[in-house]
Amino acid sequence: MANPLRAEVVQLYKTLLFLGREYPKGADYFRDRLRAAFAKNKDVSDPEKIKELISRGEFVVKELEALYYLRKYRALKKRYYETQ
Repeated sequence: MANPLRAEVVQLYKTLLFLGREYPKGADYFRDRLRAAFAKNKDVSDPEKIKELISRGEFVVKELEALYYLRKYRALKKRYYETQ
């Protein structure tokens, strides 16, 4: 029987993979780290533990989005305002 949380895990992986394209250290670095993190937890079968790992992954998604928005804000600020 397939795990009902599998779809959520796959969606989280795809989201992180998409966000990793603009990672400051490079997409290859991020992809390797992402694969290692998911491979480390591939044998987890407890639904509560899986939900906990998914919530941690969603937190990472939010942190990456914040990092990218901050970078965009700094670039716009640098472009339109003088440095003091």
